[in-house]
Amino acid sequence: MKLRIDLKIIIFMIIFGITKQLRIYIIVMFFCFLHELGHIIVGKILGLKIEKIEMTPCGFSTAFSGAKKVDIIVALAGPAVSFMLAILFRYIELEPYIGSEEAVYSNLLILIFNLLPLYPLDGGRILKGILHIFLGKRKAERYTNSISFIILIILTFIASIGIYYMENISIFVITIFLWGLYLKQDKINEMITFCKTHKQLNPKCDSKSII
Repeated sequence: MKLRIDLKIIIFMIIFGITKQLRIYIIVMFFCFLHELGHIIVGKILGLKIEKIEMTPCGFSTAFSGAKKVDIIVALAGPAVSFMLAILFRYIELEPYIGSEEAVYSNLLILIFNLLPLYPLDGGRILKGILHIFLGKRKAERYTNSISFIILIILTFIASIGIYYMENISIFVITIFLWGLYLKQDKINEMITFCKTHKQLNPKCDSKSII
């Protein structure tokens, strides 16, 4: 199992520190960790092997081997944890560390954010899994990619409004990071398609090594 920390987290902490939002960012990241534990626990229960755990500026990400058949179940586990935590902390406080309102707000934010139909977020994985069942793998990947692009356009528009009217750059910074994830995944998909197409010409071509 590999553990990786994306050093862009430091940049995010500096930005949120300058905008006086560092405390809420740390709280959100704490609940993102609990959210990810939901994925990990359910994945282990289903007998999946953890390949990599990564800490990113927008939370945590866990890669499992052989998760394709139960991808939807594993993807739903994290949002389910965030939903339960939002209900739990409606009545429980962690004062003086975390207030009830902050805990509920953070978990609802994580829940809504992760359920966006944007790959590789949980919502995108769920969407891709459902489309895969009814339309097949290729169409599922194509439609998920198109929907992800549309969602990012909408988020970029909302982020622009947030900066202009509310002077809040947090959504804009997160949107930029999501664009990076989207473009990276899109490039991976193109390379995998190319690899499969030209495998006979290049026997060393292995799509798994690309990811």
